[in-house]
Parts: sequence; structure tokens; C-alpha cells
Amino acid sequence: MIDERIVSKAIIESYTEKLLNCLELDVAVCGAGPSGLVAAYYLAKKGLKTAVFERKLSIGGGMWGGGMMFNEIVVQREGKAILDELNIKTRKYREDYYLADAIEAVCGISLQAMKAGAKIFNLMSVEDLVVRKKKVAGIVINWTAVEMANLHVDPLTIFARFVIDATGHPIEVVRVLERKMNVKLLTPTGKIEGEKSMWAEVAETKTLENTKEVYPGLYVAGMSANATFGSYRMGPIFGGMILSGRRVAELIARKGK
Repeated sequence: MIDERIVSKAIIESYTEKLLNCLELDVAVCGAGPSGLVAAYYLAKKGLKTAVFERKLSIGGGMWGGGMMFNEIVVQREGKAILDELNIKTRKYREDYYLADAIEAVCGISLQAMKAGAKIFNLMSVEDLVVRKKKVAGIVINWTAVEMANLHVDPLTIFARFVIDATGHPIEVVRVLERKMNVKLLTPTGKIEGEKSMWAEVAETKTLENTKEVYPGLYVAGMSANATFGSYRMGPIFGGMILSGRRVAELIARKGK
């Protein structure tokens, strides 16, 4: 016999407990694409209290669709090593080019991040930041449905010692900070430099170089890093994205101790 009241009560109680436990975090990751999920895996593995906030129903960002909806992705040798660690199968195509199933990659990274202790909240939009004494100190969240319906519903706040913008091309979090606070970012111009056109070879290298703190307490990873610091896009080659997730976790872990 199934009592729908018990089903509803179980879901509401469990979700509420999970959300309450994440009101204060070590790291809030904004965006559940490959770089954000990999960052969450390594951060949680290092013992930092980490949660990921994704505005869409599905997680995985651009990795789901591979290249133009051919759901295969390419990684280089360095990226393959991380997929190996996460027990995701790869196949050698030719020297230093490896293929992985996009669906398996997303599911595998997500599973390992959650097993490591990270929490993932989908259907949540990060609409603002908490800034205290010239440092990012948290995020302001609301339901994506509220945003889509353009409803006047006040948000809630999550405090975090560090925040990662892993929202990809739109760099939604950094844009909020630039627009609302008129701050000087740690970029050459002090502003968002903007994303350049496709050049995979340069973009893959620059992704790691650009993965860093852009304002006290706020880091950028993945395509957000290149868009913030003015580098190129790379298309369906995901080694740089994956490595960027690990890189930002390493940087934060050093400061977070």
C-alpha cells in the first residue's frame, strides 16, 4: 500500500535537510558542466564542504551533446588520466586523441562527485552574490522556474568561503559582480575581456592558465575562465575543461586549509 502523503513528506523532509546543511559551505560551485563537476569531485575528495548549483533540469553542460549532437567527446592524454581515475571508459582514436561517450562521461563524473561527498542542486539559478569587505562570501539563489516565469519572488542566501563560476560561455556569476558592484577584476583591463572565436589548440592551453581567482573569493573555471580572461573557445574537446576543474580545486584547497 502506498500513501502519497508519506511519499510527499519523505521528499520534503529529505530535501529540506539537504538544503539546510548547505547554507554554509566551503565552496559553492555555480554550474554543473564538466569543469564544475570535476572541481566538485576533487574539492569534496579533499574534505571541503562543496555543493553545485545548476540552473537547468539536466547537469553536464555542453558535454551531453558532444559535438553538434554527436554524443562523443575527445580528450587528450592528460584529460584521459582524469577520466581513468573516475572509471570512465576511453578509446584511443590516434596518438594523443581519445574518445569517450558523452553520456557516460557526464554520469560518471557526477556519480563520483556525489560519492566523494559533493551535493548537486539542479533547477536553481544563482542570481546574485554576497560580497563582504571586498570579498565574495556567498551566492544568492532562486528557483529557475521563478526566473523563467519572471515572478517577483525574493531569493535565499548561501554563504561560502569560495565561489566558482563554472557557468561556461555566459560567465553569469562574474557578470553579476561586474555589473552590480563595479569592481576591478584581476584581468588585464579590470573588466571581463570576452570570449574569442574557435581555436582549440590555444584554448586548451589557455583554459588552465586562466583558471584562477578573478576577484577575492571568486574563481573561474572551464569556459568561464577563457571568457573572463579573453581567450578562445575550443569546441567538443574536453581535456582542458576537465583539467581546469582539477586545477581550480587545487588552488582553492591550498587556500582553504
